[in-house]
Amino acid sequence: MVVGICRIKLRLSDNHSLKGKRKVVKSLMGQVNSRFKVAVSEVALHDVWQEAAIGISAVGNDQSVINSVLDKVIDFVERTCPAEITQSDIEIIHLGE
Repeated sequence: MVVGICRIKLRLSDNHSLKGKRKVVKSLMGQVNSRFKVAVSEVALHDVWQEAAIGISAVGNDQSVINSVLDKVIDFVERTCPAEITQSDIEIIHLGE
């Protein structure tokens, strides 16, 4: 089994409240989950209104497929999100049978 984990940090420079941040982040997470069928969650920076960190995970049996899905998620966020990606990391974990 192969588990892919991705962390994306975002800068929401036009945002001025936690309510505005939640709206953007919740919408983004819903779109990513719906489009790519991956697990998505806000994982850090909960009380910072101009930054967000989301975690994405995907499970499968082929590393190249998992890596490709996570790369596509990052590209999608770059193209569609009204926030700037300041950092993104992908980690692939192989679990024995």
